[in-house]
Amino acid sequence: MLAITLFGFAGFAALCLAMDKHYRDLLGQPPSNSRRVALRVAGWALLALALLLAVRHSGWAMGLVELFAVLMAGVTLWVFLLPYQPRLLLGLAAASVVLAPLTALASL
Repeated sequence: MLAITLFGFAGFAALCLAMDKHYRDLLGQPPSNSRRVALRVAGWALLALALLLAVRHSGWAMGLVELFAVLMAGVTLWVFLLPYQPRLLLGLAAASVVLAPLTALASL
């Protein structure tokens, strides 16, 4: 379940950074077109991976419920922390990218 949460959080982080405003606010410069596309692809791929892990873990019925619950929690964290602690979110996103594969491998 932790891997699903971390992959979902990292996916939303990538999708958030794919937006010009958030990228500029967090990193100080606008993203290039190739970086924007790469962030979008990575974000959707991480969310798809979270979906696959959730379905594998609990089946389609409960897996989707668990996935949407952790995704809503992650988005809520982004919404409330982005205006006040944007650098903290970057650190959490980086940590989730590193820890998500490790927790997924540990749960196998």
